[in-house]
Amino acid sequence: MPPFLAIFALQTLTYMAKHNILGQQGEDIAAKYLEQKGYAVLDRNWRCGHKDLDLVVTKDNVVVFVEVKTRTGTEWGDPVDAVTDRKIRRIVNSADAYIRFNKIDMDARFDIVSIVVEDGEFKVEHIEQAFYPPVE
Repeated sequence: MPPFLAIFALQTLTYMAKHNILGQQGEDIAAKYLEQKGYAVLDRNWRCGHKDLDLVVTKDNVVVFVEVKTRTGTEWGDPVDAVTDRKIRRIVNSADAYIRFNKIDMDARFDIVSIVVEDGEFKVEHIEQAFYPPVE
């Protein structure tokens, strides 16, 4: 591999490692935050093939699928803006697989937890019923 490609690959891996660490920290903070609000965590980083869910929690006999978005600032927009229509469809399809796989018989809801790191502090915003499954 030419030296310039090796340096580029190393820089890319370093960025991805930091990005993944930040995402994991965000999910940890979101899980603790929701537990403090009385939610019980059923699953974290649930995967089934290409389907994945950040957090699956329950409260008051409702299963809640939580998308966690963590950013180091808002100069590129609010973290919630990263939850596009395409991402919503993927979350809903994943939630459907989760419900079927685990034979869950509860109402379902879709929330977003937005976390922004500013001055070393994590600012958490919990948006309940952030979106509804699209009609197809």
